[in-house]
Amino acid sequence: MNTPNKVSVTGRVKIFMNGELIRDITNLVVTAGHGFIASRMGSASDTVMTHMAIGTGTTAAVIADTTLETESTRQALAVSGGTVSTNTVTYERTFAADDPDVTAPAVAAITEAGLFNDATTGTMLARTVFPVINKGETDVMTISWVVTIS
Repeated sequence: MNTPNKVSVTGRVKIFMNGELIRDITNLVVTAGHGFIASRMGSASDTVMTHMAIGTGTTAAVIADTTLETESTRQALAVSGGTVSTNTVTYERTFAADDPDVTAPAVAAITEAGLFNDATTGTMLARTVFPVINKGETDVMTISWVVTIS
């Protein structure tokens, strides 16, 4: 008897502000992300994930998303393509002080993040929306994003 084999792609996002864990949330691997994974398994025609973006959009993530709602900054990942371990890939980026650019006492009200394979456009693998994190001019935010295929 054959049992259907089901593959699931999930993500978990940990957000640290100035070294302290402030969010541990799940994310949505979007339709374009599923296509990206299939491409990498086949011909590898799509380039690896290279960038993480953060923004201020508050609309819930949906499977059809291809961009962030309101992107504030997009930066290169610590390791292009992420770090692979068994059935997971970990993507990480530290957003330095004043990234995105704000002048005290203003803050950037960060509420969303996404993974991309290009510095300005490209394919989005995953998106998450979360309660506001006020990132001030001197705050350092690190996001660790683990995508699991099971």
